[in-house]
Amino acid sequence: MKNPQLVRSEIRRITTTRMPLAFLVMLGAFAALNAAVVAWGADADGTQAFLSTALDQQSLVSFSANSVIIAGIFGATAIARGYGHGTVVHIFLATPRRLHAQVAQFTAVALGGAVLGLAGLVMTTAAVVAALPSTDYGFMISIGDMVRLLAASSFAGAAGALLGAGIGAVVRNTGGAVTGAVLMLVMAPPLIVQIAGGAADWIPPTLANVVSGVSNEVTVLVAIVALVLWAGVPATIGLISTVKRDVI
Repeated sequence: MKNPQLVRSEIRRITTTRMPLAFLVMLGAFAALNAAVVAWGADADGTQAFLSTALDQQSLVSFSANSVIIAGIFGATAIARGYGHGTVVHIFLATPRRLHAQVAQFTAVALGGAVLGLAGLVMTTAAVVAALPSTDYGFMISIGDMVRLLAASSFAGAAGALLGAGIGAVVRNTGGAVTGAVLMLVMAPPLIVQIAGGAADWIPPTLANVVSGVSNEVTVLVAIVALVLWAGVPATIGLISTVKRDVI
């Protein structure tokens, strides 16, 4: 099979399960939470100054940091469950060149992560816009900034999904892979920051926020390269593991 055919096959495999729906429900819950914050949230002085500027609203709807985490869990689940259910055996039988098959899987998962990131940003923004009439503020984010937020959230989702996919290919157990993704993206970063304060600028959520324009710890180009490395190293290890180890 050609690589594009492999990718399409993997996309069909992912989208014909209930897993994407579960993640979309998660995104809907997150969007509803943001709407509640807009409608009923207040600062310490009782005002809603957190909505008073375009940058404040941009920070509120920005989904990049969440995108990299949620997509990371998605990627780990999508790859590891193939080993748990044994479906990966059929994939490798249909495509004896494991590297090609695994690259196709990773590509499909990265695309899925990008879609999740995009959907998360759209749903969150829509929820915030729907709740704004209950406040004294209108929607202030410019079209250019919205385009950047959309692109950043999609990119962060793809990067997170690849990172999780690499973990899934190494661990090969759904629970273990999800735990590994959570450890790497949620639990480890605060601990690393406690040990080395300067590391706060280099953890995936911070880098994702830089790409979206709501943070400026490093330059955008550096943040993009760093996120690519965060995703590329686990993905490369996962590819090597797939080629070197037995399928089951």
